Amino acid sequence: MNHGIEIRWHGRGGQGAKTAALLLADVAFKTGAYVQGFPEYGPERMGAPITAYNRISTDEIRVHSNIYTPDLVVVVDETLLESVDVTAGLKEDGAIIVNTAKSKEEIIPHLKGYKGAVYTVDARAISQEALGKYFPNSPMLAAAVAVSGVMDQDKFIHEMRASYQHKFAKKPEVIDGNMKALTMTLEALADDLAEAQPLSA
Repeated sequence: MNHGIEIRWHGRGGQGAKTAALLLADVAFKTGAYVQGFPEYGPERMGAPITAYNRISTDEIRVHSNIYTPDLVVVVDETLLESVDVTAGLKEDGAIIVNTAKSKEEIIPHLKGYKGAVYTVDARAISQEALGKYFPNSPMLAAAVAVSGVMDQDKFIHEMRASYQHKFAKKPEVIDGNMKALTMTLEALADDLAEAQPLSA
């Protein structure tokens, strides 16, 4: 993975898209990669559309602009498909992940003719089961790691457990819930990804 990978996140304020991008940068950094994770600063109102970005590379990153031709787009809120051009600039040999209960076939018509790989993750169902409430960022973070192939999944799980243990030291149930959300997402995507080339190959 010498050329690195560029990821663009689309979410709404308060859903954790920015947090997920920063967490991905943090965990990739711990595995020895060069990273960037940054939001596009705009009005951070609850529910307002927000964009965040990641660059992850084995080489030093010298670019500091926004990302215009991402390898991967992660859509944390499917309602954005109608109002934001989420596939703008997305590479045809890249991929998009949409948080939705719908099937891939139901989502494709909303992607403005995008021909690349499309993955769907029901982050609501996963987080409700794992955490008892709707927190889409853990499932979507796991999905981004799985589809991008930026790091070994076991290493990812190990680093995320350490991160959660540090953050939620007094709340073991939150650690367990988040870890369950991550592993459920990886399992849910395993079949779809068995045939796919990781984007960072």
